[in-house]
Amino acid sequence: MTIDVDQLLSPEGAIARRLPGFESRPQQVEMAAAVEHALENKGRLIVEAGTGVGKSFAYLIPAIKQIVAREQRVVIATHTINLQEQLIDKDIPLLNAVIPEEFSSVLVKGRSNYVSLRRLKLASERQDRLFTDDDARHSLHQLEDWSYSTKDGSRSDLAVPPRPEVWDAAQSDSHNCMGKKCPTYGKCFFQRARRRMENGDLLICNHALFFSDLALRLQGAAVLPQYDHVILDEAHSAEDVAAEHFGVSISESRVSHLLRVLHHSKRHRGFLSALRLRDERSDLVDDCIRHVLWCDDARLRFFGELDRWAEREAPRNGRVHQPDVVEDTLSQPMRELSRKLKLLREKARTDADAYELQSYAQRAADIATHLKLLLGQEIAGCVYWVQRSAPRPNRRYVRRVSLKCMAVEVAPLLEEHLFGRDIGVILTSATLATMPGDFSHVSKRLGCDSAPTMQLGSPFDFASQMTVVIDRTMPEPSAKNFVDELIPRVDQHVRSTDGGAFVLFTSFDMLHSVADRLKEELTADGFTVLRQGSDGPPGLLLKRFRDAERAVLFGTASFWQGVDVRGKALRNVIITRLPFEVPDLPLTEARHERIKERGGNPFMEDSIPKAVLRFKQGVGRLIRSAEDEGRVVVLDPRIVTKPYGRAFLEALPEGARMQEIEAEMFDVPPDDWE
Repeated sequence: MTIDVDQLLSPEGAIARRLPGFESRPQQVEMAAAVEHALENKGRLIVEAGTGVGKSFAYLIPAIKQIVAREQRVVIATHTINLQEQLIDKDIPLLNAVIPEEFSSVLVKGRSNYVSLRRLKLASERQDRLFTDDDARHSLHQLEDWSYSTKDGSRSDLAVPPRPEVWDAAQSDSHNCMGKKCPTYGKCFFQRARRRMENGDLLICNHALFFSDLALRLQGAAVLPQYDHVILDEAHSAEDVAAEHFGVSISESRVSHLLRVLHHSKRHRGFLSALRLRDERSDLVDDCIRHVLWCDDARLRFFGELDRWAEREAPRNGRVHQPDVVEDTLSQPMRELSRKLKLLREKARTDADAYELQSYAQRAADIATHLKLLLGQEIAGCVYWVQRSAPRPNRRYVRRVSLKCMAVEVAPLLEEHLFGRDIGVILTSATLATMPGDFSHVSKRLGCDSAPTMQLGSPFDFASQMTVVIDRTMPEPSAKNFVDELIPRVDQHVRSTDGGAFVLFTSFDMLHSVADRLKEELTADGFTVLRQGSDGPPGLLLKRFRDAERAVLFGTASFWQGVDVRGKALRNVIITRLPFEVPDLPLTEARHERIKERGGNPFMEDSIPKAVLRFKQGVGRLIRSAEDEGRVVVLDPRIVTKPYGRAFLEALPEGARMQEIEAEMFDVPPDDWE
């Protein structure tokens, strides 16, 4: 039986009969037809599908048709875990129920997400010598209890995240895998997941795993099995994720963590303290422990020197313009540590210890290799910088220094290694066009200039559902009094809808400046005040927001996109300033330099398009269903006072009611403006 895409999405189709409230949407049918055509021909397609189009069904059904009709494999990669959960828990099970043909779907996670039962047992047996405190051992016991009941075996299934050193000792690790020699091979969570992936038809993963796999393919390796098509949902985020995975980074905490796992110098615990060799030669173990201590001293010297260089000589953004700005005093000790660990591996009493030593040796070698690549700036096409953490108020300062590089332009890499392959590629999101019909920014940045494009508006009635309020009485964000003027405006607009508000910022500094001054009074008046970075992880904040009737959430990056709050819980989105990237961020700065070298205008070609896309994402948080209604408040006057503001105004949903606050209106209650 051939899958009829139009019939499934029709008002009388199987989905409508199965899913209460399902409405057939012309935009969804149009998108599905275009996706079906692209996949049939292993072509390319860029689709912007407005909120409410139902794009997941519009690409899932054609994808499933390729699976059942041609026995092809499809990968779907999303940026957020929320969308992955929607696909794997809701959309795909429903389609499995209404499509008679059989197909399998698998949520693919990276190997380090899974617990190794063998390593967990080994850690438990050696806990007194491995872990330095009672909290770590308590975390280990919780992990053991969970391992008996979990069906998934992945870290996301844990109610309480384990301590990092505990998970490090128990996670599945490719360099530490015994394969079929492992006594728990038959029960191995990762091996089960791998078999499901290799036999799966429809693979769901995140952007990070997809681009990590793509980077590995450049080196002749892979994480994902061969596939015939890829669909990148939330594709507006693809460029930055790809840029990160085509680069490398090394942090002081990464080095310190490995050395502490091997031997904790203050508490004299760690893997080496628990190690026994076949010939009982403790001198070899003692020599390796001494070398770990030497590496730790080298770690302190190297990152201390890097930190001092960044403070005294680097530009404000930490960018490194030339190689070897500090002496490489760490890679040689780490290479020697790798050699000593391999020597111990040959003399280990048990196979389990030999595999542990192999893994630690590889990690030490990787650190040495990455240091050489970064210090020598040996990866072409990358921007390099030192990233330093700022001291946190009222907390003991712990130095956190990293050396990083990212690909400045991913278009040539993706053009060759993704779009140049004989596979179908679909890019979709609710925000891909910077102006009506203009996809030039995303197509150029991702290396798919010739791909057909399609822009589908939302089926929602924004004229009756959304009011956009623009406050031109505010000073510009560069003004010294901007925050002082912002605080009473935010307070007034939060109260105008009795809460139910997202207040979106572009920096944590401004978020804290505003939220800290409003929290006490809003809380006293019965509002639930939630601050990103202070009151819990984003997922918990979102749950608390949904559950409260009068909540106010002060958020930054992760709340501009990928967040779905339907109903009356969210009725007000307050945008404190237009979301331009900080121009001196190393990656942004390097991209702008490339544009200037080509004779272009970085502000017009990069800054504005990216800000418009992010602005569209922020505005898109408000109306998520046909029943939602509320207001978007823009407190950055540049949207109406600057020539480029027109690009942001044109990005607003068609039909949304517009209202500008004039100087004399500020003292009038918002409900009386209309």
